[in-house]
This record gives sequence, structure tokens and C-alpha cells, in this order.
Amino acid sequence: MLRRFFWRLRHPRNRRLRGLVRLTARTVESSGRYRLTGLAGEAAFFTLTSLPPVLLGVVGTLGYLAGWLGREDTMAAVEEALVQAAGTVLSPEAIDQLLRPVLVEVLGSGRAGVISIGFLLALWSGSAALNVYIDTISVVYGLGGHRNVVRQRLMSVLVYVVGLLVSLVLLPLLAVGPSVIAGWLPEVSALVYGLYWPAVVLGSIASLSTLYMVSVPIRAPWHEHLPGAAVALVVWLAGSFGLRIYLDVSLENSPVYGALAAPMGVLLWLYVTAFAVLLGGAVNAELDTVQPSREIAIARRAAREAAE
Repeated sequence: MLRRFFWRLRHPRNRRLRGLVRLTARTVESSGRYRLTGLAGEAAFFTLTSLPPVLLGVVGTLGYLAGWLGREDTMAAVEEALVQAAGTVLSPEAIDQLLRPVLVEVLGSGRAGVISIGFLLALWSGSAALNVYIDTISVVYGLGGHRNVVRQRLMSVLVYVVGLLVSLVLLPLLAVGPSVIAGWLPEVSALVYGLYWPAVVLGSIASLSTLYMVSVPIRAPWHEHLPGAAVALVVWLAGSFGLRIYLDVSLENSPVYGALAAPMGVLLWLYVTAFAVLLGGAVNAELDTVQPSREIAIARRAAREAAE
């Protein structure tokens, strides 16, 4: 079977297949050279430390905005959406004992202390995780050190704050948007619910592509980052599915690791997420070496000459 595969690979008509195999091999080699697995662990750690305060901060702000949002069931829908998202990784016991009571308390009235303290803590650790993404993507493009360290750190903070503000808008929209539209236009409710997940997928790819675009020091057209974003989303979905199976089989039924299933599951899921994002950046970087833009090629050559 392998002999037949390599014979087909050498066939003149299979140029695209050869290109795909070559791209895969170069991406794997690049991942090892730049230690993407280790850097994904670093990003996952900083994300984990920022996750509780940022969730409490965002959720606490939504508690204050409940009246402004105009629907009494908006907060309940947001709470249920967060619980369902956490259910892909956390065990039901962890959700019922830890997550749901906190969401009920904070969403009920909002808490200013949670917003202020949580925002400051999340700003440091969350922007540190984002800085890992930006720095690693710059390095795999061969443009490491092109940005000033202070400038890059400030950019990480700015992008992180923008992400938090976008989350404040998207959480209620994703939770109650389809039901609101279906209530206004009941004749197209089936179409609205049918387009919900495709819209989420397209929005995720667009967000990842934007992250890759701002991470590269030399601007390239936004659409050139779409392949890596699509690869990152596929890897993330496959990794999350495999992780859920692993947790169900290995951890939750173990008397030793059962109590640690929730924190280990969160950390492993964040690791899968970080690795998928960095791998997508590596794919874009390898594609750029095939057909680089003029500005990136000049900057990469200058960085190589400076290193020599």
C-alpha cells in the first residue's frame, strides 16, 4: 500500500498531493525546530491563570448589563451557553459544584470587585499568553526580534483588551441572538438555527486569521492567513474530541485522578487550543515561504543577515 502511495505521489498529475505532503513535512519540521509543543504549554499556563478572573470579570459585567440587554432570560441563556461549553471538557460534578454556583451568584447582580480585580489580574496573565502567540508566530515567519519588546508587549495588551470587549458583545449575541431573530421572523427560524453553527465556524476562522495578521510584524493580506486558521480550527476540534474521550476513559473513572479530572481537563484543553493556534501559524509561515510577499521576503532576508 505504501509503495502504491509513493508511486502515485510521483505521478506528474499529482502535483497538489506532492505539495500537500511537502507542506506537511515542512510544518512538522518547523514545529520541532521552534518548540511549538513547549511554547503551547507556556501559553496554556498563562491562559489558565487568567481564565478565572477574566471569566468572572466578563460575567460580572454582563450581570450589570442585564437590564440594558432588555430580555429577562438573557442571563439565563448566557449561563446555559457557558455551562454547555464547559461541559465539553469538565465533568458534570465539577460543573454542578464549582462553575454553576459562581455563575448564578455573579450573573444575578454583577460585582464591581470581581470586575476591577479580575480585569487587572487577567490583563497581566492573559496578555502574557497572547504575547506567546504573537512572539512565536513572528519567529516561525523568520521575523523574530523585528518588533521592539516593549511595543510587542503593549500590542499584546491592546489586542487582549479588544478581545475582552468583543466577548462582552458576542456572549449575549451567541446565547440569545438566534432565538430573538426567530421570534421576530418565525418563518425563517429553521434557516436561522441551521446557519448558527456555520456562522460560528466562519467567525472563528475570521478571528484566527485576524490574530495571525496582527501577529506578523510585516502586514500581509488578511486572506493569506485563512489556510492556517482553517487548519487550526480542524486540529482544535479533533483535539478537543480526543481529549474528551481520554478524560472519560482515563481520569474520571480513576480513583486516583478522579478529583483532578476537572483542573487537568481544563489545562489539557487549553494546551490543545494553544498548540492548534501555533500550528496554524506555522502552516501559514510555510505557505509564505513558497510565495512570499515582497515586504516579508525583504524583512526575512534582513533578519537572516543580521543574525549572521
